[in-house]
Amino acid sequence: MNFSQFMRQGHRWLSILFTLTVIANFAVMAMGAPPMWLVYLPLPPLFLMLASGLYLFALPYAARGRVKG
Repeated sequence: MNFSQFMRQGHRWLSILFTLTVIANFAVMAMGAPPMWLVYLPLPPLFLMLASGLYLFALPYAARGRVKG
């Protein structure tokens, strides 16, 4: 598995983790005021998804630049 495939697979798993933390957040909010650690729990996967998503977004442009030049 090369780095690009690893990044793509990691991005997919991070999106699943992020979705589960958001669902947990809403479920606990329905029962009352959630603890602060649960409110901020979706942020780490979100920032990692931002980094991996920007990398995946830039891949085709970087490959196009390597082919031309």
